[in-house]
Amino acid sequence: MDPTDQKHFTVVDYVIFAVLLAASMGIGLYHALSGGRQRTTQEFLMADRSMSCLPVSLSLIASFQSAVAIIGVPAEIYTHGTQYWFIGCAYVLGLFIPAHVFIPVLYRLRLSSAYQYLELRFSKAVRICGTLTFIFQTVIYMGVCVYTPAFALNAVTGFELWGAVLATGLVCTLYTTIGGLKAVIWTDVFQTLVMFAGQLAVIVVGVQQTGGVSEVWRKVWEGNRISALDLNPDPTERHTFWTLGVGGVFLMLSLYGVNQAQVQRYLSSRTEKDAVRSCYMVFPSLQLALALSCVMGLVMFARYCGEDHSDKLGTSSRDAMVIYFVMDMLQGLPGLPGLFVACLFSAALSTISSAFNSLATVTMEDLIKPHFPAMTEERATLLSKALAMSYGLLCLAMAYLTHLMGDSVLLVALKIFGMVGGPILGLFCLGLFFPWANSTGALAGLGAGLAMAFWVGIGSIVTRSSGPRPPPPECRAILLSDNATTDIQTVLRNVTLSRPSGLKRFYSLSYMWYSGFSCFTVILIGLIISFLTGPMKEEDVTPGTIYPLLGKLLCFLPEHIKKKLCCVTPLGEMLSAQQRLPPQVKERNGLAFPKEDGPSPDETESFLPEAHTPFVECETAV
Repeated sequence: MDPTDQKHFTVVDYVIFAVLLAASMGIGLYHALSGGRQRTTQEFLMADRSMSCLPVSLSLIASFQSAVAIIGVPAEIYTHGTQYWFIGCAYVLGLFIPAHVFIPVLYRLRLSSAYQYLELRFSKAVRICGTLTFIFQTVIYMGVCVYTPAFALNAVTGFELWGAVLATGLVCTLYTTIGGLKAVIWTDVFQTLVMFAGQLAVIVVGVQQTGGVSEVWRKVWEGNRISALDLNPDPTERHTFWTLGVGGVFLMLSLYGVNQAQVQRYLSSRTEKDAVRSCYMVFPSLQLALALSCVMGLVMFARYCGEDHSDKLGTSSRDAMVIYFVMDMLQGLPGLPGLFVACLFSAALSTISSAFNSLATVTMEDLIKPHFPAMTEERATLLSKALAMSYGLLCLAMAYLTHLMGDSVLLVALKIFGMVGGPILGLFCLGLFFPWANSTGALAGLGAGLAMAFWVGIGSIVTRSSGPRPPPPECRAILLSDNATTDIQTVLRNVTLSRPSGLKRFYSLSYMWYSGFSCFTVILIGLIISFLTGPMKEEDVTPGTIYPLLGKLLCFLPEHIKKKLCCVTPLGEMLSAQQRLPPQVKERNGLAFPKEDGPSPDETESFLPEAHTPFVECETAV
């Protein structure tokens, strides 16, 4: 970028930015020196299962609302209009299903890692494969999260790129390592408030400087940026109501249903009711965060429509345009640019710290503890802290590789979640809803789901047309003569006729369908292989690992047929069955039972069965 066009921080901006980092570090120190001082893995990784629903819900928002969303969503709205806003419809089912399906099953099993479920339901091999898939997904996404704000800030202000990356990565690594999950959750609460404040400040000042609400509305309306409901069922269309409202549900389920960073927060809640409440409390906050990002994109369009700033920025990235807009709007107001940058880095810190802690948890619980059951608590805690720090340093290395990606950061992030998160979601759905699915089917399904997802994802990158960059959006809708209309209709017919066919059309599948496509692939292949190799028998299924979905859907069938089809252990029996596990089985599966097992008596009464159900260790019948 031309130095003469760069916007600069004032001393006040640097102070606000420094206060953010110092406050985050202070919260980490406080939790390192208070309470149990992070001396046990239960406190470091699970916050002693003592968190109330409010901080958990704000932490759930912060984990999802990363810098990628704060920069990527306004850039998407600026470039393509408000169609993306319809993803808010997916939040309804995307949070309702985890609250009533995933949380009850996982919470009552008293797990520390979501992937412990996979061993209880299938086998150790499935658990390890699920864990490694999650680690792969999260490490890549971490690089995008830490690099995105640093790159945009550097492009516009000249702020040292790797200085920003190192500051973000190291501060985050330190407070996560010393303060554990409690520090991560409480810094998320603080950082969420900073995020909302920063976005609101930009919108208010932007609207004022653009000429008021009516002027902003006039420009975005004339510029055709208010999108109507697009009900086109074509799955290759990038954004329609169906790709966002239905495909987005699978994306939300992969994030809020089975992603370790979110599941770990549910499991840190004091009670199951608190965990469910925290999931419900996320909904209005997520809608607010989406609305703020979309409105910011519209205000940016009203300010810059018809102008192309790529020469000034030294990059064609619309993501850098967001930072340019912020610095341009707030330049004469000392402190506000620093507030927005603090907002941006708050989003990055919250997401990255969640990733560090969840990665340390799954590595410890799924890959290390099962092989070293005699490890002392003190050594296990020290190793967990070392793992959190190691993943922090790995994140910095991934940030270095992220700049090679050419897509919008929002697109890159959602593709990662779709290509890797979708198969993980499929694996959990296979285990939860289909009692006859066995370990062989689960492994084959996961492999097929990942292969299909990467085939489509990489194919879309390879075949992506390298056409000319679209011109900057105009403010006014052009009134056309009859001749011009005829010419345009001819061009549109030619475009329709030249649509890709065969494999190229398959590769042009909307990235919003990646999660659903790969999830169904895992389930379909998993069930086929399970039936070919011998379905799992009822007595071999661990009680409490099945959600009776089929039993509810097939309620009209006679009881004996339902029992044959569903092989269901009611949710109410899972806790007592889990408590009756022999100690060696609990230890083998890495189950995190506290010394006094189970919830309080009043909670237990509501779902303990009257009679004991015989339990057979979960071995796969193949």
